Amino acid sequence: MRVFAAILLALLSTVVLAEPVQVGGVRLWQSAEKLRLVFDISSPLEHKLFRLSNPDRVVVDLTNARPDALRPVVKSSNGWLKRIRTAPRNGSDLRMVLDLSRSVSPNSFILKPNRKYGHRLVVDLVAKDVTPRVVPNSVKSKPAPRRGRDVVIAIDAGHGGEDPGAIGKGKTREKDVVLAIARKLQALVNKEPGMQAVMIREGDYYVGLRDRIKKAREHKADLFVSIHADSFKRSSARGSSVFTLSSHGATSEAARWLAEKENAADLIGGVSLDDKDDVLASVLLDLSQTATIEASTTVASKVLKQLGEVNKLHKPHVEQAGFAVLKSPDIPSILVETAFISNPKEERKLKSAAHQKKLASAILSGVRSYFRKYPPPGTTLALRSAGEKYVIKRGDTLSTIARRYRVRMDELRHNNGLRSDLLRVGDVLLIPGTLGG
Repeated sequence: MRVFAAILLALLSTVVLAEPVQVGGVRLWQSAEKLRLVFDISSPLEHKLFRLSNPDRVVVDLTNARPDALRPVVKSSNGWLKRIRTAPRNGSDLRMVLDLSRSVSPNSFILKPNRKYGHRLVVDLVAKDVTPRVVPNSVKSKPAPRRGRDVVIAIDAGHGGEDPGAIGKGKTREKDVVLAIARKLQALVNKEPGMQAVMIREGDYYVGLRDRIKKAREHKADLFVSIHADSFKRSSARGSSVFTLSSHGATSEAARWLAEKENAADLIGGVSLDDKDDVLASVLLDLSQTATIEASTTVASKVLKQLGEVNKLHKPHVEQAGFAVLKSPDIPSILVETAFISNPKEERKLKSAAHQKKLASAILSGVRSYFRKYPPPGTTLALRSAGEKYVIKRGDTLSTIARRYRVRMDELRHNNGLRSDLLRVGDVLLIPGTLGG
């Protein structure tokens, strides 16, 4: 009887294992450089993919699978993906063909279930002919710099795409609120004289953690600000926090960079590590990291102080952690936990556009205060810090002079003791320098 039961169990197991994997709906997430397709699958499966040209296609072969409510045609808004075709293969397998309008480098992997989705197959299509996008001039209407460059602020909205981040009791998704705050911060930064914003994530798609650092470095960012909304198992937890890189995170990151130093060109202020011995490379990297963490801590404390004006602080001091996005050795980096989305009261505030703007304004105030005191060399802010005199000419107005030197009119009035905007030819104006903070 026991032998019969064992045989029956083995047969049932074989039947279960032979059940084909269901390939269900597909979701698309896209950025300027990449298109991500996420297929819902009933269980993990073996698969392989390869690329074909003339015309451009990516073929995905799935072992022991069949389509289930998979739409046969899906068009991406950026036009890369024209359609998805499916057909049975080898009796029990499934072949998917992605018809494309451009050449791509494909990659794929399986994701385990999370709170929202089950098992998933992810296919990433990276455009081969896309170069890093420069910040368009149309982003903000400023006159060309007189001499210096803008201070570049990289704004990183956490999570995105298939990764929703934390989810509040009211179903508010972290990825949505932090993107809204990031966009408001971008608009405020771009209105600030001498500053320029770069968005790491401009839409609802996911950017890899290392890729976020890479994009900030491509744009030569002077500061990296990552925006998040915290979550905790107790809904009573509340308040804003600001993080910088911990010493342990810095040590592990230094080891990683040193291990790959042959590929680490232009890492430390333009100094490559590939021709340095291990001891010298370690010293150079340690000096760079120490300076970067000190700068990060200073700007973080200023941002935390301003956040305390609009929201309760979770802790009264800057915190340290080993977050991957903070691990750039050459760019001061901070991570702002705007509030606890797991707290119902804070979740409601995070959904408010007015409160989002207050948070963005607080972050900008802290950043502005830091760069007024420590402007990077070669920037307009650094040139302004030395101060300058200007002789009024016929046709000059206070507004035109303010635009020319990229300062605010109220600063001009304050620095020169002006009670009105009336100017006289021949008078000398002192152009505002660093206001401290």
